Amino acid sequence: MFKGFRIGSIAGIPIKLDVTLLLILPVMAYLIASGMPEAADALNVTLDAGLDVDVLTEGMLPWIIGFAAAIGLFVCVLLHELGHAAVARRYGYGIESITLWLLGGIARPEEQPDRWNHELWIALGGPVVSVAIGVGCVLFLDAIPSDPARFVVGYLAVLNVVLAVFNMIPAFPLDGGRVLRALLGRTRSRVAATEIAVSVGKSFAVVLAFLGLLVFNPFLIAVAFFVYIAAAAEGRQTALKATFEGVRAGDVMTPVGELRTVEPTESLAEMLDRMFRERHTGYPVLDSGRLVGIVTLEDVRDVDPEARQATTAGDVMSSDLESVQPETEAVEAMQRLGSGDIGRLLVVDESGSLAGIVTRSDLVTAMNVMRERRSVEAASPLE
Repeated sequence: MFKGFRIGSIAGIPIKLDVTLLLILPVMAYLIASGMPEAADALNVTLDAGLDVDVLTEGMLPWIIGFAAAIGLFVCVLLHELGHAAVARRYGYGIESITLWLLGGIARPEEQPDRWNHELWIALGGPVVSVAIGVGCVLFLDAIPSDPARFVVGYLAVLNVVLAVFNMIPAFPLDGGRVLRALLGRTRSRVAATEIAVSVGKSFAVVLAFLGLLVFNPFLIAVAFFVYIAAAAEGRQTALKATFEGVRAGDVMTPVGELRTVEPTESLAEMLDRMFRERHTGYPVLDSGRLVGIVTLEDVRDVDPEARQATTAGDVMSSDLESVQPETEAVEAMQRLGSGDIGRLLVVDESGSLAGIVTRSDLVTAMNVMRERRSVEAASPLE
């Protein structure tokens, strides 16, 4: 989800579009075009825009204006996310990418802020940009002679203020929810602050979904679904980081001395027999003790059964290795395993030698043990 395809970069930050954005643009254009008279009247009242409704509703002009306003809205969403990114960079946090999708934008940080005041100002960066755009559009409105262009600018002025206000609702993962977590983080642990913010976010999502069902508004239901899922995911991620705090890949890996490995000259037929006997589906390939690749059951399956005796591990092994270092945080290793279609991570030391392997089962076992140990520690009476 939210991978998208890259369309360029701004200040070194990759900008991506999710396919859902291409699906929603025509829908938004239609909604804006069909509501053109009412929207124009509202802008005339609120902003004294002086729009001529008859001019705006001639022929195909409403569709053109609708598409322009829809595209303009997502440009403003991009600027909103760049506001977050600019503040994050100011505090030394990198931004992996910004993705525009069905319900707005997602700025994906390389790491979460570790100080409450950093998170506070990063969260406020987006809404501040949205308000600034809204105010700028209002100030620029009188200088625009064309009714269609004036409608688009006025429409974006209102929507940017609405976007800022909506995002400041204290419901995680909206910006307001992050502000709430940051303020709670002044006197609470990050885990406790996140639990409260996530609970508020879930409650808001339930209310929003009920409202969406009541007025039969699919958009509100979609927003509620996203808020609930994202809040729950953030809660799990924060709890996971707390569980693995201070734990490194080297602590949970199976060390090289206990690993079953193969040499490049071993045939796939022999490997398949070993897989059956040893209940393993992947082996590092070592050539004179040097790591050169990895072979999995999928690699063996791709070879015709009649050719497996004459085919060696070196012929089919993958040399594009996913690896981490022993000091890599265990939670990062888990994220790497979860985000990629891989079942194991090779742990390689600074010299490039194989130190061990981390699998999903290694991490799950370690997580269960850590949780049990910490629950026992928490339940033990103070001496």
